[in-house]
Amino acid sequence: MQALGLTATWPVPNVSAAALVVSRTSDATRVHTIGDPHRQYRLASIAKPITSWAVLVAVEEGLLSLDTPIGQPGCSLRHLLAHAGGYAFDGPDPITVPGKRRIYSNTGIEMAAAAVAEAADMPFEVYLREAVLEPLSMSATSLRGSPAHAIWSTVDDLVRFVGELIDPRLVSTVTALEATSPVFPDLSGVVPGVGRYTRCTWGLGLEIKGDKAPHWTGPSNSPGTFGHFGGAGTLLWVDEGALDDRTVACIALTDRPFDDWAHEALRLWPSLSEAVLAETSREVVG
Repeated sequence: MQALGLTATWPVPNVSAAALVVSRTSDATRVHTIGDPHRQYRLASIAKPITSWAVLVAVEEGLLSLDTPIGQPGCSLRHLLAHAGGYAFDGPDPITVPGKRRIYSNTGIEMAAAAVAEAADMPFEVYLREAVLEPLSMSATSLRGSPAHAIWSTVDDLVRFVGELIDPRLVSTVTALEATSPVFPDLSGVVPGVGRYTRCTWGLGLEIKGDKAPHWTGPSNSPGTFGHFGGAGTLLWVDEGALDDRTVACIALTDRPFDDWAHEALRLWPSLSEAVLAETSREVVG
């Protein structure tokens, strides 16, 4: 896919990228890559969707429910995964009541993971490996600290995870739909490094584009596009609505912190997204 060649212009030491195209008329899947698909990168906050998927597996196993109270009064597991628990970016003390604002929070994701570890009576690292990484053959992926931001992985492994997001095997389609649909949809909030939004739409561990503008995905990405980007200069999105007959996904991993090139990234990332969608729209479905 020529669109992925745009990453060669990015001001980063190393970049690996992939685009997935899944036909809904023939069940055919095409995977295009550029760079080294086996090189390990720190995912930063792309860890959050992977961690949240493990939490959802725990919910389906009956270890806890999305309504399980965790933390301050009125806060549930659902609140934490949707960044609506009232907790700050980092720190154990709540700064507002649950469900009032979308406050992007590492703490909330860490609390959700800790609740799973307690319910399963095992370290979260072990649960994550057994519930998600091993079933998806993500052998090059590892948790090395906070489940909110300290997972290392490769493009090759993330292609497998994106396949799970598109066609879930580890959770039910009902659970996957809830994770990728707006939760507490009318909350205002901030996407760190991108902007403040009256409706800061989020699912369960996954950001949803909604009507956010500007955004780190492309203008042509549909409102239902879901995914995440990371402070290590990484991005992942899945768009099931931009093209009627295909689901399109994009992954890009770099080793330059987002803050070092944020202004450029917020121009280059949407350009990559637009190019991937445009080139896919011209492909013959097969």
